[in-house]
Amino acid sequence: MASQTAPHKPRRIARIQFFAVSILSIAGIINYIDRGSLAIANTTIRADLGISATRMGFLLSVFSLSYAISQLPMGILLDRIGERVVLGAGMFLWSVTQAATGLVRGFASFFAARIGLAAGEAPFVVSAVKSVNDWFNVRDRATPMGIVNSATTLGQAIAPPILTVTMLAFGWRGMFMLIGIPGVLLSIAWYAFYRDRKHVSLDAAEQAYLQSSREGSRSSAITFSQWTGLFRLRTVWGMMLGFGGVNYTVWLYMSWMPNYLEAVHHVSVSATGVIAVIPFACGAVGMMLSGILADFLVRHGVPPIRTHRTLLVIGMTCSALCTLLVPYISGATGAAFGIGMALFFTYLAGNSGWGLVQSIAPAEIVASVATIQNFGSFIFASFAPVITGWLLDRTHSFHLTLVICAMVSILGALSYLLIVKEPIQISEPRPLVADSY
Repeated sequence: MASQTAPHKPRRIARIQFFAVSILSIAGIINYIDRGSLAIANTTIRADLGISATRMGFLLSVFSLSYAISQLPMGILLDRIGERVVLGAGMFLWSVTQAATGLVRGFASFFAARIGLAAGEAPFVVSAVKSVNDWFNVRDRATPMGIVNSATTLGQAIAPPILTVTMLAFGWRGMFMLIGIPGVLLSIAWYAFYRDRKHVSLDAAEQAYLQSSREGSRSSAITFSQWTGLFRLRTVWGMMLGFGGVNYTVWLYMSWMPNYLEAVHHVSVSATGVIAVIPFACGAVGMMLSGILADFLVRHGVPPIRTHRTLLVIGMTCSALCTLLVPYISGATGAAFGIGMALFFTYLAGNSGWGLVQSIAPAEIVASVATIQNFGSFIFASFAPVITGWLLDRTHSFHLTLVICAMVSILGALSYLLIVKEPIQISEPRPLVADSY
């Protein structure tokens, strides 16, 4: 149970926290603007390059599948090297690849560009989890994670109008080139000014604040045998399956929602760019509320693991019910609000998915557990776009796709309810030699 006494926060720690959350939030906005670009240009690119809905589904899915596979080395890299180098390199790679997408000439080169984008974006979310875990007390972690995660959802919300206007003004190729520039600049700022916790010399008060929530935790590097051992744990598999329900829902709406509004409700491309703001704005509110609510419960004595599991189960169940109602809502704006409620509850759950990682895993393996969770969840998510495209070519309807999405979300909730129960334990790690300056 969390302590009722709030630990004193030294001024330098507060400055580090502000800088980290600010840069991570800006990166989250850029990340999801970049990630959502193909969905916005979906119809235009299909017409320009002669790509079918099924092949477009593969382009959308190869990102999530490549992203999932790229997660596996990221955890151990982050736990060993740190987020300054790994995230800085990742931001630079995804931004350069995004700009290069404007030069593709066909399906094969587009396929390769999507893989590069996925590999570059792979460290972002887990770097945020590790940074917050390293620089915040356990009582304060859910809110900064909510801020960063809501920034990613804000990126999804503002992406449609920004990308639509840019695409209409410069074409879809010019759009890809222009939106790659901000990430390059941000990667330079992150590497220049951020420092990993293990590379910062802390005074007694700073150590007291940061370690007051880490009783019994040691600064140690995870070994390869310990990392592979995580795949044998029931709790880890439950988290992969459970978070799969979150990411399947997010990736379905993120990749196909603009096309859904255009095909089902006959909305123009320009109008879609405005209406599509609604669902992800609702998601951003859910993400922020999740962090505030979780920190409130933990500060009032509810164990962190129970807090996050409860929000996950409730959020995913409510999201599934909202998804089932979407096909029956008339009007594009009404449908957008229906999808918005599904995303509100999905993101309410999703933020606690990361909070659960921080609560259930020892501090020295947080990044490894987070990336394994993300790996499993994006394996599930990679099926959403391609199944949708395949069904759309054959049924010319999104109805069955939404039913499948609701079922996956319910199964995810059941996984958190029935499988994820025990804290993660690891064997004796070897000591970590850290340089301080």
